[in-house]
Amino acid sequence: MAYDLEEQEQIASLKAWWEKYGNLTSWVVIAGLAAYSGYNGWNYYQRNQATQAAALYDELTAAVDAKDNAKVLRAAGDMESKFGSTTYAPMSALVAAKSSFDANDVKAAKAQLQWTIEHGGDDFKAVAKVRLAGVLLDEKAYDEALKVLAGDVPAQFAASVADRKGDILVAQNKLAEARAAYQAALDASDKKAPARQLIQLKFEAIGGSVPAAKDAA
Repeated sequence: MAYDLEEQEQIASLKAWWEKYGNLTSWVVIAGLAAYSGYNGWNYYQRNQATQAAALYDELTAAVDAKDNAKVLRAAGDMESKFGSTTYAPMSALVAAKSSFDANDVKAAKAQLQWTIEHGGDDFKAVAKVRLAGVLLDEKAYDEALKVLAGDVPAQFAASVADRKGDILVAQNKLAEARAAYQAALDASDKKAPARQLIQLKFEAIGGSVPAAKDAA
């Protein structure tokens, strides 16, 4: 059916608009499709990474159960290099550090803890700091241990960090500073926390005094 005059004018206007803007519009549409495709592709990539990381973590924990520390470290290395952006990576590093420490490979344990401090999220980093400071305390590397504990940590780890500082300061015979650290640990700890009693015992052993609990009215 032939177009009427109005339709012909509309088509002519559309043709002129397309000649002027059509190429730009095509690129906008293509860019939009590419972005959508990229978003879906990224989600698929993330899911695939998590699945593979979970499988590798299972291998690592199986190696821990078998007390095969060499295999644990290989799995941890693969996790850190291939899936370092996943939560499984710092989890694996902490497990590998414990496995290495139990196998008397202190160097490997320290390396795994240091990796967690450098690459893990705040919670994992705080745990690794406390553990690495403990290893350095055993090695009598007191200044290095205190340096590891420097900086902010999430509130739920403040007591553990202060407690570890107290241990290091006691080893240095800096008792006044140690008492301050233990007091900070007590202030930051939950009164029902199992570790609180041990902190209190250490505090009192070096001359600290914990106020007696007030009787309920």
